[in-house]
Amino acid sequence: MKLSIITICYNIKDEIERTCQSIVAQTNQDFEWIVVDGGSTDGTKEILEKYKKRINIFISEPDTGIYNAMNKGIKKASGEYLNFMNGGDCFASADVIEKFYNADIQNADVIYGNVNNIKKK
Repeated sequence: MKLSIITICYNIKDEIERTCQSIVAQTNQDFEWIVVDGGSTDGTKEILEKYKKRINIFISEPDTGIYNAMNKGIKKASGEYLNFMNGGDCFASADVIEKFYNADIQNADVIYGNVNNIKKK
């Protein structure tokens, strides 16, 4: 497995579902999914529970901020490449992971893509 997706979240029950749906909708599911929740108390953990069969590693404990949570995810990751898909983020299409695996990345140090900002309605 080349890719680890790390999702960082804390008390974002209104946004985490979109992120989870975007990840499980990928046409290529050959990735490790790590979720680091900062100890949410607003229902975020209950939403994540619906995806427990797909989440490979789930951590829910207080942290000292987003970078501390990211570092927890990095330490658990086994992928050669890391993708931070934080709570509220979503992939632009269902074939992003497929495109990643089809890309010529043998000598790449960094892989990046465009970001589209989507306003909430």
